[in-house]
Amino acid sequence: MESLLHALQPLFAPAFSLWGAPVTWLEGVAFVLALAMVGFNIRVNPLGWPLAIVSSLLYFFLFWDSRLYGDASLQIFFAVVALWGWWQWLRGTTASGAALHVRSLDTRGRWLCLGALALAWPALGLFLRRFTDTDVPWWDAFPTAASLIGQWLLGRKYVENWPTWIVVNIVSVALFAYKGLWLTVVLYAVFVALSVVGWRAWQRRAAAA
Repeated sequence: MESLLHALQPLFAPAFSLWGAPVTWLEGVAFVLALAMVGFNIRVNPLGWPLAIVSSLLYFFLFWDSRLYGDASLQIFFAVVALWGWWQWLRGTTASGAALHVRSLDTRGRWLCLGALALAWPALGLFLRRFTDTDVPWWDAFPTAASLIGQWLLGRKYVENWPTWIVVNIVSVALFAYKGLWLTVVLYAVFVALSVVGWRAWQRRAAAA
């Protein structure tokens, strides 16, 4: 990993400063791609998935360099799951065999997602605390665990992915501010607003369906 990070050092060169902190070229490109990805997701356009793959790989290197190992590992998961999500949006079907469409979880599905979060957050937090040198194991673990659920919900076109992302993004804003990743703080603050927009748009789609 160290040799790969060394090879990518030109991308870690400062492009400009934001609130007194340098913003690298890598962070800037990832920022633009991530915004475009969310825009496509709101419109239920599958082109968002290949953008997700590229931006996730860029953010992997950025977060690893910042010792946010949970969030860094999550980006690899995002890149892999984006391939699955891309296929789901192009060829996926519901349990009845119909093409995937925007819809809401039932009560049982919501409780299962909350139960999965209640198990995954402490398990991941303990892992990060014991096996890595991160200084924020619990706050790194929460958005990581919640994002796993949000990504599955998004891939299966469930409306509930958007409130999940709202929570993830609010926690991430505080986490990245602590790490001084100010452009990424701006990005995730914008994500909060876009997640609200996406939630309303998908609720309308689900009601129309």
